[in-house]
Amino acid sequence: MNSTLLVTKRDGRKEPIDLDKIHRVITWAAEGLDHVSVSQVELKSHIQFYDGIRTDDIHETIIKAAADLISQTTPDYQYLAARLAIFHLRKKAFQQFDPPSLYDHVKRLTDMGKYDEHILQDYTREEFDELNSYIDHSRDMQFSYGAVKQLEGKYLVQNRVNHEIYESPQFLYILVAACLFSKYPRDTRLSYIKGFYDATSQFKISLPTPIMSGVRTPTRQFSSCVLIECGDSLDSINATTSAIVRYVSQRAGIGINAGRIRAVGSPIRGGEAQHTGCIPFYKHFQTAVKCCSQGGVRGGAATLFYPMWHLEIESLLVLKNNRGVEENRVRHMDYGVQINRLLYQRLIRNGDITLFSPSDVPGLYDAFFEDQNLFEELYAKYEQDPTIRKRAVKATELFSLMMQERAGTGRIYIQNVDHCNTHSPFDPAVAPVRQSNLCLEIALPTKPLEDINDENGEIALCTLSAFNLGAIDSLDELEGLADLAVRALDALLDYQDYPIKAAYIGSMKRRTLGIGVINYAYYLAKNNAKYSDGSGNALTHRTFEAIQYYLLKASVGLAKEFGPCTAFNETTYAKGILPIDTYKKDLDGICNEPLHLDWESLRKDITTHGLRNSTLTALMPSETSSQISNATNGIEPPRGLVTVKASKDGILKQVVPEYERLKDKYELLWSMPNNDGYLQIVGIMQKFVDQSISANTNYDPARFEGGRVPMNQMIKDLLTAYKFGVKTLYYQNTRDGAEDKQEDQAQDDCESGACKI
Repeated sequence: MNSTLLVTKRDGRKEPIDLDKIHRVITWAAEGLDHVSVSQVELKSHIQFYDGIRTDDIHETIIKAAADLISQTTPDYQYLAARLAIFHLRKKAFQQFDPPSLYDHVKRLTDMGKYDEHILQDYTREEFDELNSYIDHSRDMQFSYGAVKQLEGKYLVQNRVNHEIYESPQFLYILVAACLFSKYPRDTRLSYIKGFYDATSQFKISLPTPIMSGVRTPTRQFSSCVLIECGDSLDSINATTSAIVRYVSQRAGIGINAGRIRAVGSPIRGGEAQHTGCIPFYKHFQTAVKCCSQGGVRGGAATLFYPMWHLEIESLLVLKNNRGVEENRVRHMDYGVQINRLLYQRLIRNGDITLFSPSDVPGLYDAFFEDQNLFEELYAKYEQDPTIRKRAVKATELFSLMMQERAGTGRIYIQNVDHCNTHSPFDPAVAPVRQSNLCLEIALPTKPLEDINDENGEIALCTLSAFNLGAIDSLDELEGLADLAVRALDALLDYQDYPIKAAYIGSMKRRTLGIGVINYAYYLAKNNAKYSDGSGNALTHRTFEAIQYYLLKASVGLAKEFGPCTAFNETTYAKGILPIDTYKKDLDGICNEPLHLDWESLRKDITTHGLRNSTLTALMPSETSSQISNATNGIEPPRGLVTVKASKDGILKQVVPEYERLKDKYELLWSMPNNDGYLQIVGIMQKFVDQSISANTNYDPARFEGGRVPMNQMIKDLLTAYKFGVKTLYYQNTRDGAEDKQEDQAQDDCESGACKI
């Protein structure tokens, strides 16, 4: 190589190329890693040097070369590539490898308008210095390559037009903690900040996209999930649309309940006009969802809910279908079909389901959620009433159409509305749950808005995080982590802004949280347990008992300190009813694990002191934050020991945790013989989870005769899920025979709603 060649530095200066420097950086990144080769990375780089080549380009080429070497046999290249990427990232953010002091960094970014001004105002220079001495920037070296790319793409504060990055990961973690605990007393807040910083930066607590990307910036909306219910009036439809636009523009994923809208042909103003039905208004909602990008990070997304007995159901079930014309399709939202006990009974008995317009059957829609016995009584009465418009269809035909569309699109979801209300933290007589959210794990009360400033309506928000089960050595650890997570998320409810009054009112009176898990597949593998054979059932029971118990205990502690939520009286907890009292007893037939914790003392504490938070648990998808923690995704089995995930930053490879030691212990998705074991485990989790669970069904057509998944198998799994008390079903994944990869489009769409964490 001609020594007169020059490179162009980041600041524009030129200097002679130094190949030894490149070699030293790769050697530094390879230190302590197994089965990686510096020379292999250099060879793979194939850098074509030319006079004036940018050092940025050299570095990015080397990073890509290291990332391309990630494989099952050489998993440690994911850390070599990550260290090179962190080196590059810091150079871009700080023009040097060593980060500046915390105070100097915050001052600079506040002056730039990137950080919220309150941080400088709320903390003294001495507190900044103490936190600066506590930050451990070496934790940046614990990330995998996929994690660094996700941080760069979604989480680190940056200019999203020219892609300039302004911070490194440890600043993110310490400042999220500092913001959330900023209103705590000065004599305690630094200890909480340090504890929460350690828990998040060491991957024991995982945070959702809105919190990671937003807390510390001037945009203060961090709830992942927003549930908006629509009434059957133009005013309510317009208010719903306005609410969608406001929340989509601020990073939230949307759940829309549109089940009240009357069917096509219904009379308006006493017969003066005929109603156009649901589809034009669904199109209206879809336009609202897609009109804003979420802070420049991604487009909006929503799931819309309607009851299975709606008169237009056959048209609504096919809205995502690629066949048909634009006039009768609304393809850019997902749909949740709402089912209950009576409808399943009609299926099992080979009977008919009678379809109605909600506007024609007074009380039926409300009873569908609030009172199953009353619903059945009214349903039978209206079926016999010859004056009411109706249509009967075979239950088997209707369920088959629904499951056919679920199989074909993967995106027709299921909500068992009776389970959502009978096994619920809310008293359905006063606070019924009528919908879920974009990713089918939130189950909260809502009320329709009549206008955008309506104080009688209720928009439900849920703020999420998750425990990394793979980073926990003992269930006892959950007690301290639960206290940190509940304190931080509860503080966030007061810290954030509320674009709509109905959302503020609902959040303040219910203070709902949804704390879930990541890395469950790794947790099973390291405990020598599987999804499919029942060996994970007792472990799951013990684990989720501890999660719910310690979260409730933490919320009681906060209630003693700050007072219970003002709508505590609308919860079943206020009556001394806990999740362990209302679960489906069919679960006892598959898991006879006893309770291990002192629930009776906890019950007494809850009824005496109340709860700060109406809900505490929800098991959400966690595609991105699982990558940040180098963990397996939520509760899902991995598709392979090395998964390939597409993102806007390119193809990212992720290796399962402890690959070398546990590679034979993991149960992979397509090696499970059927859905039975997985659905049993979800039912066991649901026994303790007070909201819901993003649970998927998965089918490999090659396992079935003729390469087609039989309809009776899909129906059987639907009934199995119902039998064990599962509240919601999310994706239906079908193996297509191609190389196993994550379903990137599906995952990206849900991530676009930010409900993934």
